[in-house]
Amino acid sequence: MNVIENIAVPTGNILIGAGSRGPIEFLSIGDYGKEKNLKASFMGLNREVNGVPHGDILPLEHKWVITISTQYGCSMNCTFCDVPKVGPGKNATFNDLIGQVLTGISIHPEVKFSKRLNIHFARMGEPTWNPNVLDATKWFKTHIDPEYHIHPVVSTMMPRNNQWLKLFIHTWMRMKNRLLGGEAGLQLSINSTNEDERTKMFSGNANTLFGIHKIMDGIVPLGRKITLNFALAGYEIDPDKLLQYFSPDHYLIKLTPMHETGACQKNGLHTTGGYGEYSPYREIESSLISAGYDVIVFVPSIEEDESRITCGNAILAQKKQRKLNIKIG
Repeated sequence: MNVIENIAVPTGNILIGAGSRGPIEFLSIGDYGKEKNLKASFMGLNREVNGVPHGDILPLEHKWVITISTQYGCSMNCTFCDVPKVGPGKNATFNDLIGQVLTGISIHPEVKFSKRLNIHFARMGEPTWNPNVLDATKWFKTHIDPEYHIHPVVSTMMPRNNQWLKLFIHTWMRMKNRLLGGEAGLQLSINSTNEDERTKMFSGNANTLFGIHKIMDGIVPLGRKITLNFALAGYEIDPDKLLQYFSPDHYLIKLTPMHETGACQKNGLHTTGGYGEYSPYREIESSLISAGYDVIVFVPSIEEDESRITCGNAILAQKKQRKLNIKIG
């Protein structure tokens, strides 16, 4: 894939490539390491994360993250996300998906292997609308050099109007359990246990918790549990409601700050204390652990958020908005 723009950021690169339908955005980045940006007592990581200073990242040979777009734009219209500004979601082709990953790898020819190559279907778009995600993952497993130990992850809002959602999710989990031997992930973006709040934040386009429960019925994950993600912004997180639908035997909870997207700033969505204080997470984490859940608290650095590498940010959205402003002015 030809690279239109390569933007250096503190932990790696944001890449804009020439896709089959126009510019498409993806990341090739490193990570500080779980000892610096995670608290997870079940993993023996007990230090409270009061801000993550930018510093050296892990060698890519230890951990490499390539986050790709599954669509051009997005039609979910989540109130915390900038990507809808790019346009409605149109599926990336199989070659688009392959091209993003191979291009992300190619910018570091000096790296000959990686103990963990995370492939995140999480940049632009809702991946469960795009069946090419499933075929591309099979291709990655059989065609990427096994010296790069891949760990693909689907991050989804569980769209309400996708009639093929259950088939996609169950196929993905069979691939996780069988083809990938547990070395894959599924993250469900929940953010609130209050259905009115969820309806508003997802613009009515996401399933209810009960609807998600029905879709997930019968799934038993091999390897890492299914992740329920909550970006803190004053929303309700009620462990008793979660226990009605999601067993701690099969699900873990991930808490993050709400990223400082343009949409969040416009809609007044933010995490109290931002990226520098652990206090917003402490009480919620404790209540979830008491309910039996494994809990991960993940905090990016301010530099990661300001460079727009965090989930829900899109350089292309900013570029399009600037062009629109110029035309209107």
